[in-house]
Amino acid sequence: MPTIRLQSSDGEIFDTDVQIAKCSGTIKTMLEDLGMDEGDDEVVPLPNVNSAILRKVLQWATFHKDDPIPVEDDDSKEKRTDDISSWDADFLKVDQGTLFELILAANYLDIKGLLDVTCKTVANMIKGKTPEEIRKTFNIKNDFTPAEEEQVRKENEWCEENQAHARFYRPSTRNAFRG
Repeated sequence: MPTIRLQSSDGEIFDTDVQIAKCSGTIKTMLEDLGMDEGDDEVVPLPNVNSAILRKVLQWATFHKDDPIPVEDDDSKEKRTDDISSWDADFLKVDQGTLFELILAANYLDIKGLLDVTCKTVANMIKGKTPEEIRKTFNIKNDFTPAEEEQVRKENEWCEENQAHARFYRPSTRNAFRG
């Protein structure tokens, strides 16, 4: 199996299977642009990813190496957050700092599948929570005064009314095209 050498921001070298490394669009493009061949002894620097996170990224990529290449997002398609595999859910049972570092690494390395699953994990941490619960979950200080909070609540009242209306009224489109 041909390998390449990846170097994390803290200097650790990872000898990695080329096919696994190429799940990263960034690494794949680097290899092509630099004309690096499989088995070259040159090192591919990854200045935005430390060794602990790169190790996790490579673990994820190794597990998913045979997955089909994800297609571009279809904006008309409904986004789901309940389609995380049990392996990914277990893999992402990490502290928030690690989860956020994985999101940054997946974005930098252009690994769509990992970026999607990490972002869905964060979305699930937010889903159904009040602003106060979200602040508590992510340890975010509330820097609004009570008066500012009330003003924002009033300005966004229409949004909450629409959400309540949408929960109770879902028109059926099933008969929309019958004459």
